[in-house]
Amino acid sequence: MLGKDRELPIPFVLAIIGLGTFITALDQTVVVTALPSVMLDLKIPITQLDRVSWIITAYLLGYTVAMPLIGRLGDVYGYPRVYQASLVVFCIGTCLVAVSSSLEWMVGARVIQAVGGGATVPIGMALATTLVPKGQRGLALGIVGGSAEAGSMLGPAYGGTIVEALNWRWIFWLNVPQSAVIFAALFWLPNRRDVTAKVDYMGGVVLVAALLALSLALSRTSLFTLDSPYPFLLAAVGVGLVALLVLVEARAYQPLLAPALFRSWSFLTSNLTQVLVGVALIVAMVTVPLMANTVMGKSPFTGALWLLRLTGAIPLGAVAGGLMVNRFGSSPLTVVGLAMMAVGMFLASGWELGIADPALTIHLLIAGFGFGLVIAPITVQALSSADDDYRGTAASLVVVSRMMGMTLGLATLSAWGVEHFQGLTAGLEFPFSLAGEETTVFEARAAEYSSNVNNAGLELFQRFFLTASLISVIAIVPALGMARGKREP
Repeated sequence: MLGKDRELPIPFVLAIIGLGTFITALDQTVVVTALPSVMLDLKIPITQLDRVSWIITAYLLGYTVAMPLIGRLGDVYGYPRVYQASLVVFCIGTCLVAVSSSLEWMVGARVIQAVGGGATVPIGMALATTLVPKGQRGLALGIVGGSAEAGSMLGPAYGGTIVEALNWRWIFWLNVPQSAVIFAALFWLPNRRDVTAKVDYMGGVVLVAALLALSLALSRTSLFTLDSPYPFLLAAVGVGLVALLVLVEARAYQPLLAPALFRSWSFLTSNLTQVLVGVALIVAMVTVPLMANTVMGKSPFTGALWLLRLTGAIPLGAVAGGLMVNRFGSSPLTVVGLAMMAVGMFLASGWELGIADPALTIHLLIAGFGFGLVIAPITVQALSSADDDYRGTAASLVVVSRMMGMTLGLATLSAWGVEHFQGLTAGLEFPFSLAGEETTVFEARAAEYSSNVNNAGLELFQRFFLTASLISVIAIVPALGMARGKREP
């Protein structure tokens, strides 16, 4: 069934797909621990830290906006060849990053790198549903999703190790031989080109522009604090481009966004669920280390270990979800995963300053496993709504939904968190030393002020976790609607 008179071993196919996804997912977060070395090497002052964050943001934007077009290219020209072309783009970008001489150069190179890297997840998912027997597709999709999560999770540790052993540029040079192995292995996979299908390039350009404008708008906290008109202008441009996209797609012979997808209740509810999962996930991932490093008074390393208990369970949940989806169905399994997310975050919302193991670990493992458990069933349900010639497009839109949810969640969290914290501490006055005041009295007032600020911060983080729990509960509503679609792709 797998091509030219031979059937490739399923573990071999999954190893190629999973490793490619893992390698490119590393680069989403690998640069986090390398930023101090990058700033020192490129002579970027600490006062320009906000500009340096674009090294990360540029990759996330490029990773997101090009996915649907590349997914469609895979539908038309064959997934292995488009995967290989994407790896070439990824390597060109990664080499340009490795030789960067300025921040602007590096940001531009990261976009190129991300365009190639972003293709690996949807193309990998499409390959999994094409080359793997029907009964094992859920597991295959779980492995692809788990590989992506594992790459993002291990990125900071991998980057820190390379920086310590060599220097930050080697983080990117090492991508080349790794990608070359995947590139060569892809020749073993049959390339099934659809000679009757066409790529809607005009629709692709408009969609990329629309996603870029909307992503930039959603990533600005001033969209919620009303401090600047620019996010609203970007959002207006994005909405205008969406309207233009509707007109372009209505005239296209084979539109990039097949109308059948958006007439499918199963596809729409799967993507809505994915958006809400993305919002809840970013709230949890930001809150855990931030809470540890501030009000809890823990070291950054301890905060990272706390987060690892959450993120480390996600790949395990993803594989487990893939194993169980055919038996229990997409909608019920997604609801179970969302319930675990809600329970884990609700338990975390009750953390006090003295929270410790085993409660801390148990709460984070429950939530993390739930986040992973929903990956395969949501993807399976979305892909089941797509015809064979639009699976790459459908897979890319599922990933985009999650990334857009995370972008929205991060901006909302930043804006609401700052405003809410200011509200909680509005009545507190900084304890300046008064003339003639005894030292013990001043120290007592300072300790009381510090305690009140810590309590306000604790209450804020508790509400963050509670919000993530409520969003997970809300996501159950569209997840139940997924049951109206087919069970398997």
